Amino acid sequence: MPTLIFVYNADSGLFNTLADIGHKLISPETYRCDLCMLTHGVFKERERWRLFVAGLPTPCRFLHRDEFRREFPQVDAALPAVFLSTSQRISLGLSADQLGGCRDLDQLEGLIRDVIKDVQ
Repeated sequence: MPTLIFVYNADSGLFNTLADIGHKLISPETYRCDLCMLTHGVFKERERWRLFVAGLPTPCRFLHRDEFRREFPQVDAALPAVFLSTSQRISLGLSADQLGGCRDLDQLEGLIRDVIKDVQ
């Protein structure tokens, strides 16, 4: 079973987290991570999202942009994105454009279910 890798278009670390919180508060319409805007409130992960992920039948990982680039330097894809990873390869499951087109968490959850269905 492949692992879903959710990659945020934000870097890790305390300073970056604080900057992201400020950006979401001051100018949410220009925030660059559609995945984060859907799955997180200003200060924490949405409970509904946490429960959805916990109920998925496949392992999940969550990486920030800098962590993903270090671990998968060969992958050149716009972020945020969701990838499928196996021991042999990594492939794009949901693109930045697809995530950007999500109106709400319902739509995101549906897209993720479709990705999982396609690999089972």
